[in-house]
Amino acid sequence: MIKTSLGERIFDICNAIIMVLMIILTLYPMLYILFSSLSEGNRLISFNGILLWPQGFSLEGYKAVLNNPVILTGFKNTFFILVVGLVMNMTLTSLGAYFLSRDGVMLQKPIMFFIVFTMFFQGGLVPFYLIVKSYGLLDSLWALILPTAVSTFNLIIMRTYFMAIPKELEESAFLDGAGHFTILFRIFIPLSMPVVAVLILYYGVGHWNSWFNAMIFLRDQDLFPIQLVVRNIILENDNASMLGTTTLIQSRDVAETLKYAAIIVTTAPILLLYPFLQKYFVKGVMVGALKG
Repeated sequence: MIKTSLGERIFDICNAIIMVLMIILTLYPMLYILFSSLSEGNRLISFNGILLWPQGFSLEGYKAVLNNPVILTGFKNTFFILVVGLVMNMTLTSLGAYFLSRDGVMLQKPIMFFIVFTMFFQGGLVPFYLIVKSYGLLDSLWALILPTAVSTFNLIIMRTYFMAIPKELEESAFLDGAGHFTILFRIFIPLSMPVVAVLILYYGVGHWNSWFNAMIFLRDQDLFPIQLVVRNIILENDNASMLGTTTLIQSRDVAETLKYAAIIVTTAPILLLYPFLQKYFVKGVMVGALKG
């Protein structure tokens, strides 16, 4: 058994204390929202102090969220953006990474330079808006998909991962008569599942949490994604049209828990997805970032 010195034991204890404090600081805001969403509105309004458990128990906030057509429409729009956006993101990123990872491609270095250039220098919000407007994408869900179809950072991660795949596999496939699309989708993609899972998580979280572009490009509330709907509920107190209650007091009480319930409902899908991708996360990022 290896003996540890007094200094090492003190370090381990201090390290454990710091980690516990960090866990508490990270988890408490989430627990506060969860406890608030399960509380009775009138008791939550009158409560002051640190919330360590629900004040009473009520699911009225969740009922208001799940029965509200505005929020359900927001979910529908977000799922459309998520599914279509992910397909486009992964397809274009895979094609671009494959092209940039091959040897002897014409103008590969200049193209890569201009791609990396966009990570450090951008035109700004006004030119971005004018470009989207010039393509006729305003007040369309495509305005939230096409301008963000490829992330430079994600493209570089996948390119680096592809460069680490042995060249012999590609050469052998060419000798067997395979084309570039066959090599990409039947060899490279199956061998790159860790980085594919990571990029799906990156793109998916980006689409799910996106609200700023929607606020800029959309005017029709029927097109709002769920995060923009929740933002309006929280920041603008837009609760009156969201509730079917009969009295002002009931509306106020339910509205207090509605905003917390909306946050939980919109955050839960991503939290539930993450454990299934976690085993790929570190491996995919580290290998994709360091090899090649």
